[in-house]
Amino acid sequence: MKFNLNNKIAIVTGASQGIGKIIAFELAKSGAHVACISRNKKAIESIVDEITINGGQASSFPCDISDADTLSEIITEIIKENSRIDILVNNAGITKDSLLMRMSIEQWDDVINTNLKGAFHCTKAVVRYMMKNKFGRIINITSIVGLTGNAGQANYAASKAGLIGMTKSIAKEVASRGITANCIAPGWIETPMTDKLSGEVKNEFLSHIPVGRIGSPDDIANAVIFLASDEAGYITGQTITVDGGRIIN
Repeated sequence: MKFNLNNKIAIVTGASQGIGKIIAFELAKSGAHVACISRNKKAIESIVDEITINGGQASSFPCDISDADTLSEIITEIIKENSRIDILVNNAGITKDSLLMRMSIEQWDDVINTNLKGAFHCTKAVVRYMMKNKFGRIINITSIVGLTGNAGQANYAASKAGLIGMTKSIAKEVASRGITANCIAPGWIETPMTDKLSGEVKNEFLSHIPVGRIGSPDDIANAVIFLASDEAGYITGQTITVDGGRIIN
């Protein structure tokens, strides 16, 4: 049985595809009303329709989370409609990979602005309402790359490592107000992109994963549901790796 999130108001950024899409679906299945945020207006409207058809509650808000002003207006609208925000899942993220010597300033800034600064904007806009209600669950989707680094991803690794540090700091600031802040660090998760990899490449990846399989978006969503629940109220400032044991020390 899923953890009960009935009557909770949740926000999921980057909800139009992949992990974010599944997180939105699972939050709705667990009883939450899910505000789906993404730049892709058509995609999130479709997701909201599907959630609603299946008996869930959701709404769509097209937005680039690096745009602080528009995001603030959306948060205000969500508050007007629902009177509170209980759960924030900062999932939106992009990659623009390149070796450091070839990486442009634009590649660096774009990734930092979406992955780290965007999460900062969302959290700052939401946390005051959580503090007022003396309850909140902030869940940031980082990556094992933020813990290990990865060649060709200095910008992405920096953004995800920064997200971990930001989460720890926020957790210390808001713990006394009944708010928790945690990270989930996915490993290799099955997506349309990984489907295109050759069998040889997949086998090489799998040889480093003790459980012997690629992760699914459901694995990440299940961790989100737990951290969003009342039962996880004594867990804060942590980074939970969901990677099949990939980075066991």
